Amino acid sequence: MEKQNLTKTYLILLLVPLFWGGAFGTTKHILSELSPLTTSALRFIIAGLLMLIWSSWRKELTWLPIKQNFFYLLALGATGVFSYNYFFATGLQYTSAVTAALIIVINPVFTTCIASFFMGEAWNWRTLLGVIISLLGVSLVVSKGDLSVLTQMSIGRGEIYLFGSVASWVIYTLLVKKVSRTIGTTVVTAVSTMMGAVMLLVLSIIKEDQWSKVLNLSNQTMLEIIYLATCATVVAFLLFNWGIQRIGATKASAYINLMPINALWIAVFLYGEKISAYHLIGMSLTLIGVYITTQNKIQPISRGAGSVT
Repeated sequence: MEKQNLTKTYLILLLVPLFWGGAFGTTKHILSELSPLTTSALRFIIAGLLMLIWSSWRKELTWLPIKQNFFYLLALGATGVFSYNYFFATGLQYTSAVTAALIIVINPVFTTCIASFFMGEAWNWRTLLGVIISLLGVSLVVSKGDLSVLTQMSIGRGEIYLFGSVASWVIYTLLVKKVSRTIGTTVVTAVSTMMGAVMLLVLSIIKEDQWSKVLNLSNQTMLEIIYLATCATVVAFLLFNWGIQRIGATKASAYINLMPINALWIAVFLYGEKISAYHLIGMSLTLIGVYITTQNKIQPISRGAGSVT
């Protein structure tokens, strides 16, 4: 019976990288009708409200810890929701969903590097080897198979924005380790998501002023926004944390490595994107590097940091 329950858990957890992988092609299509900040604000306002309702229903929403950690939560909202998604959605305007997925997947690699060099976390030669292989894979993707492009510093505009997402997520992940010691991870994510959503809302009104378009979006785009808010944000987060409780953080985190594979086939088969040999080679190298880097570690993201897209 226990073995059957574990098998069921493993199968259910496959939904997490599926939902996250689908966010790349979905966001890319939404951006054909709506601007990046408005898209992100709408997604996270819906997701934040749903998570606050969930936390309140479970009686986890207590205001004293939130008040005591207000500025940390504000920083989490600014990095993990506001800046991450601004860079992510803007970057997708200039590059493919497949390329974006292969850059975003190195989040745990950069987090491991920062934690090792600046926060005293242990590292070894296996970690260094994984970092080198991951960076080689990503370099192959962003240079479109021509590594000489990197020496000329002519990386595309979209890729530069996406590296901004990676930097934002690394800061968010390191901050969430401190905050989650005093507040439950669901509450941390709900409150920081809502704070980040408000920031996105304010800037979208000032910079883009496209909220009048929301009522005129196509049915497909409206369904895609609902998908992003519910499946790719709320449901994926809850399932991921449920998986951590059932099989442990290390095993649950391994599922994140399936995200770019799902992003690739969804972008190709549902949205008609084209892939090249350098995408496949780069993806293989990146996933090998991420696996080596995190094999003997609990990834910081697995502490309940929320969604990676």
